[in-house]
Amino acid sequence: MDELRPSEAAKKAFGVRLRELRLDAGLTGVALATACGWHNTKVSKIEHGRTTPSENDIRSWAAACRAAAQTAELIAAHRQIDQMWAEWRRELRAGQRHIQGRALARYAATRLLRVYEPLVVPGILQTLDYARAILTINARLHGLPPEDVEQAARNRVARRLLVTSGGGTTFSFVMEAAALHVVYGSPDILREQLDFLADVARRPNVALGVVPFDVPRTQFAGEGFYLFDDREVRQEFWSGGFRTSRPDDIAHFARVFTLLHAQAVYGAPARQQIEQARARL
Repeated sequence: MDELRPSEAAKKAFGVRLRELRLDAGLTGVALATACGWHNTKVSKIEHGRTTPSENDIRSWAAACRAAAQTAELIAAHRQIDQMWAEWRRELRAGQRHIQGRALARYAATRLLRVYEPLVVPGILQTLDYARAILTINARLHGLPPEDVEQAARNRVARRLLVTSGGGTTFSFVMEAAALHVVYGSPDILREQLDFLADVARRPNVALGVVPFDVPRTQFAGEGFYLFDDREVRQEFWSGGFRTSRPDDIAHFARVFTLLHAQAVYGAPARQQIEQARARL
């Protein structure tokens, strides 16, 4: 992914799109600024992502470029840019337990959940001790109160019922083999977690895939992400989270997931990968 934050990259991409509208209309930057009643430098700043246009700016831009029919779609795309990036220091002000608790509704409303994780067991499949270990690390990283961890872990594990109850949701997981070997908390915690994975892999509503260490790669490993139906994708980084509902972004992540899915093994071979990790402990 771009070295910029996703929202910053999106602002630049939006500026490029507006620039293409101007060029298609045969207007110079000065001519567009004059038509909109702006300072000459405003057009350049918007096109390079240095200035965020208001919705009235977008309306004026589209009208001057004889592209008024695209105004509503341009405004909708622009509104989503600021929602793409959520800084953890802002998101975590309410505490981890609130974040973990409010996520349950999103999972419950999903009919197909696709998850890719390179180094950690997906949150919805975590045991209580494993979740507690993960969230303790997160608390230390972000300077959060440790007493918040227990309820946060319990709120996270509550989602697991959506998997084990055999409801109307289908789950498709792809994990790198490394996720089965990294020890969070203690070897005993990981052993219990692996036992649960081996059990859940047999459920009819779950496709649990593991990409072995020695498989010839046709798709490189990357950051983990969650696809909620075809309506939203979420991805986490060190300092924040990326989220979008744009159809083109969702289609891109769905394609990546398909490629990773093709690299993974399922059924008995996947359980064998789990047992190999367990034997290593």
